[in-house]
Amino acid sequence: MEHKNSHRGCITGKNIVLVGNPNVGKSVFFNYLTGRYVDVANFPGTTSNVICGRCGDDAITDTPGIYGISSFNEEEKITRDIVLHGDILVNIVDAVHLERDLFLTQQLIDTGLPVLVVLNMMDEALQQGIKVDLKALRELLGVPVLSTVAVDGKGMDKLKEAICQAKVGRVLPLVEEKLAELPTHIARSEKLLILEGDSLVAARNGLAPGVYREQIYGARRRFINEVIALSVRETSRQEVWNAVLGRWMIQPITGIPLLALTLWGLYLLIGVFVAQTVVGFTEEVLMGQYYEPTVRAVVGHFVSPDSTVSQILVGHFGVITMTVTYLFGLLFPLVLGFNLVLAVLEDTGYLPRIATLLDRVLMSFGLNGQAVIPLVLGFGCVTMALMSTRLLATDRERRIATIILALTIPCSAQLAIIASMLAGLGADFAVVYALIIISVFVIGGTLLNRLIPGQSSSLWIDLPPLRLPRISNVLKKSWGKSSEFIKEAAPLFALGTLCLGLLDISGSLGKIENALKPLTVYWLGLPKEAASGFIMGVIRREFGTAGLFSFPMGDVQKLVALTTITLFVPCIASAMVIYKERGWKEGTAIWVGVICIAFFIGGVINQLLHFFSNNLSSAFPLMMLAGTILLAMVAMLGFSVRGEK
Repeated sequence: MEHKNSHRGCITGKNIVLVGNPNVGKSVFFNYLTGRYVDVANFPGTTSNVICGRCGDDAITDTPGIYGISSFNEEEKITRDIVLHGDILVNIVDAVHLERDLFLTQQLIDTGLPVLVVLNMMDEALQQGIKVDLKALRELLGVPVLSTVAVDGKGMDKLKEAICQAKVGRVLPLVEEKLAELPTHIARSEKLLILEGDSLVAARNGLAPGVYREQIYGARRRFINEVIALSVRETSRQEVWNAVLGRWMIQPITGIPLLALTLWGLYLLIGVFVAQTVVGFTEEVLMGQYYEPTVRAVVGHFVSPDSTVSQILVGHFGVITMTVTYLFGLLFPLVLGFNLVLAVLEDTGYLPRIATLLDRVLMSFGLNGQAVIPLVLGFGCVTMALMSTRLLATDRERRIATIILALTIPCSAQLAIIASMLAGLGADFAVVYALIIISVFVIGGTLLNRLIPGQSSSLWIDLPPLRLPRISNVLKKSWGKSSEFIKEAAPLFALGTLCLGLLDISGSLGKIENALKPLTVYWLGLPKEAASGFIMGVIRREFGTAGLFSFPMGDVQKLVALTTITLFVPCIASAMVIYKERGWKEGTAIWVGVICIAFFIGGVINQLLHFFSNNLSSAFPLMMLAGTILLAMVAMLGFSVRGEK
């Protein structure tokens, strides 16, 4: 049977749709056809937006990675509607995973639309001992089949010619039989989806969803198994090192030590080298010693240094000093370092394996395994971690991760000061401090999972083969994402510093400090000067932490101060990212909520310690507090387990 959109010659003015499973390289083909760069990632879900371009007179559409054109998730719904309006379907297939990918191929063929199958990653298939008989595959599917190694450009020169030859393939006999039962005025491709029970397509055609999904899926799977048996053979049964290492990464016994080693390296690279060494140079030397003095000198030639305009522009919260210093001296190195690391983890295929390994633990907090990246990166820089919440699949998960990061995760600079302070207090105080923060993390995550409406997504993830990252791809992607973030963040940071500058000039910041004194003295039990430390903490977390210890305090006061400042709101840079990612209304709610929780928990710790110390011997207060915290953690974990059952 020949379809009216089959093409024998050159194609012009057609709608060409790139379709395929996650991680098959669709974006590389889109880039080749249109000359436009898009994200090329080895991690499921990275191509989450529909991207369009032109190739001559033809429209090219790159669709999200899917496993079928149905209504099981948002990506499938989007791709389904694009496919139904396509003229030619270019199905990109991973040659290593033909048994999985060809199921979608046959579904596309069953729509009756012209199809071209592109077998990508043929080099990896050969490395793993997989040999594909292209001639047999063409005959069995009834459509042209092109083999490529897209990242090396092999076979790409034949792509445009192959698209011209796309044609309708061999539709399953069962599908042909069932299609005849539906009205003739309905498009053939929509008939297929109605038969498979797609309620949305059925509703817009005024029909009830079909009941043949299982029957058609079973027939399709049996046919693909036959195709694989007749066209694919393994020339070697020996497992390659990559496959063995990939299995080690997702098994708890071997995966957890490998993950711990990776996270330690990640912390040293981002949390220590980038967040401290690189940022120390860019922020303190380049910006502090060169940029800011130069700008102040230039502005001083035009306006008086004591004037309001000068204070707004180049004062302590200067729009053209603090904004630029934070954006390019602090944030840009962190963002670029984070994106480089993330790109490497994506392109090697390790990121989905980390998510798989930790998925079960994080499900207790309404998250899935993908959330491990933001949580770990938070110990390097919370600002950077907040940006990485974009990796999470649902808005609910992004909201939970944002609140947990803002509340419980100290950045590396703050953590260094906290560690030095705890060292002076002794091991017993350090243990209690750690239990407090961990208990807030556990209890907070459990409660957020219960209280925030909606359902978090399950971890449906494809584990791509491990491979060495391509430097050009990593650098191009990292630079593109980093520069895009700076462009988006600049207006928000300028507005934030302007507001702080106006508060400072008007004397409102001093009034805020005085207003905090009853809270800090009577509830937290701290000296009245501690109010200035919390105000400094809004600007930079480590400044606030260091500021709290610039005056004498007792050991209990230090523990309360450390607990409160750790749980206190993240710095202005992180606050601006929260506003950017969550919007002003929700961002303000998170910001105010975290402040209230920090002061509440700090006050409760202060009151409990004073209660125990007044009623028990001096050896018991910390032990009693630690026991109370442990009981609370056990109770919340038990509550979580019962809820899951």
